[in-house]
Amino acid sequence: MQNTIYSVSQLNQTARLLLEEQLGHIWLTGEISNFSQPVSGHWYLSLKDENAQLRCAMFRMKNSRVGFRPQNGMQVLVRGTVSLYEPRGDYQLIIDSMQPAGDGLLQQQFEQLKQKLAAEGLFAQQLKKPIPHFNRRIGIVTSKSGAALQDILQVLQRRDPSLEVVIYPTQVQGKDATAEIVQMIELANIRQEADVLIVGRGGGSLEDLWCFNEEAVARAIFASQIPIISAVGHETDVTIADFVADLRAPTPSAAAAMVSRDHKELLQRLQYSLQHLEMAFDRLFNRQQQRLERLRLRLANQHPSKQLAFQRQQSVQLLWRLKQALTKQLDRKINRHANLQQRLQQNPLRYPIGQQQQHLQQWKVRLATAIEKNMSVKQYQFSGACAKLNSLSPLNVLARGYSISQNAQGKAIVDSRQLHLGDNITTRFSRGAVVSRVIDISPDTSDV
Repeated sequence: MQNTIYSVSQLNQTARLLLEEQLGHIWLTGEISNFSQPVSGHWYLSLKDENAQLRCAMFRMKNSRVGFRPQNGMQVLVRGTVSLYEPRGDYQLIIDSMQPAGDGLLQQQFEQLKQKLAAEGLFAQQLKKPIPHFNRRIGIVTSKSGAALQDILQVLQRRDPSLEVVIYPTQVQGKDATAEIVQMIELANIRQEADVLIVGRGGGSLEDLWCFNEEAVARAIFASQIPIISAVGHETDVTIADFVADLRAPTPSAAAAMVSRDHKELLQRLQYSLQHLEMAFDRLFNRQQQRLERLRLRLANQHPSKQLAFQRQQSVQLLWRLKQALTKQLDRKINRHANLQQRLQQNPLRYPIGQQQQHLQQWKVRLATAIEKNMSVKQYQFSGACAKLNSLSPLNVLARGYSISQNAQGKAIVDSRQLHLGDNITTRFSRGAVVSRVIDISPDTSDV
C-alpha cells in the first residue's frame, strides 16, 4: 500500500470531514466551564465530566434562541455537530441547541415519542372526532383538588348553569398519575354518560406535566370513543396529549368555554331572532293586507252588478249612437230623394222612354229576320249533309245486294288471310245476318 504524505492543512481538513460525515448531529450532556461571550455575540465554552472536556462554540444566530443565560458549573444538554477548527487543529462541537440537563433529557424523550406516534398516525387530522355543538353532560378528567377543576366549574356555571358535569378524579402529577388518567378515560368510555371529555390540569414545569406526555395516556386518548379536549397547563405548554386529542384548548377555562353555551349570548341571539321574526311577520302581514285590499278593489270593480251597470251604460251609448247613425242616414236618403225628384221634374223621361221603346221594337224585328234567315241557311246545309251521309251509309250498300262479314271480335273481314279454318264469322245483309264456320279458305288470285 502506497503511503500518502499529507500536509498539515490537508490532514486537518480530512479529519474535519471525517468527523462531520461520520458523527453528524449528536446529543451531549456535560458541565459548562470556561464560558465566554466576546463582542461578536458568539458563545465559547467547554463541556466536561469527571474524566474529559471538549471545546464548544455556539454562534449568535443559534444562541439567541436559548431561554437562559449559561453559567459555569451548569449541567446542560446540547445538540450539535462534531467538527475540527482547521487553523489550530482543535477538535470541537458546534452547538445548535442548549437546554438545562433535566429538561433537556425530557425534551429529547418528548421529541422521540412525538415522532413515533406521528408515524403511526395518532395525530392524523382526518381521524379526529368532531366536538358536539350542544352538550348535555360534560366529563372532566383531572384532580378533584386542583385549581383547574375550579376554573372549569366556574366558567360552566357562569355560561350554562343547566349543563351537567361528571368528575373523574385522578392524580395529574407523579408516578401514579399516568395509570389513573388512563383508567378514568377508559371508565368514562365504559359508562358513556358524557358527551365530551376534558382531560387536563393547571400549569407547571415540564416534569409536573410529564404524565400527559406518556405513551399510555396518548393511546388511551386516541382509543376513546368520546371526543376529548386536551387542556393541559398554560397556552405556551404543549404536550403529547394536545397532539392526540380531538381538540386542544390553551387553558382549562378555555376548554370549558368550548363545550358550553353562553346563556346570555343565547338569550341575545334569541331576542335578535325574535325581533327579526316580528319584523318579518309585520312585513308579511302588511303584504297580505295590501294584497287583500287589491283583491277587494278588484272584486268591487268586477262585481256582477257593476259589470251589468257598465254593460247597460255601454248598451245605452250604442243605442244612442245607432239612433244617431240611422237618423243621419235617413236624412241623407230624404235629401237624395228630394234631389232626384227635383231633377226628374226638371228633366221629364216620357219622351226619352218612348224613343227608346221605338228603337227596341226596331231591333226586335231586325233580330227576328236575321234568325229566320240564319235558320234557312242552316237547314239547307243540314239536308245536304244528310243526303251525302246517306249515300255513304253501309246500309245503302247492303240494300244494293252487298254484305259485311265480321270475325268473332266484331272486326270487318277484308282479307281471307284474317281467317283460319274453324273460325266463326257473322255475315250481315240489308236485312238480318247469318253465322257460319270457315271450312275452306281460297287463296287470293287477283294478283296472279
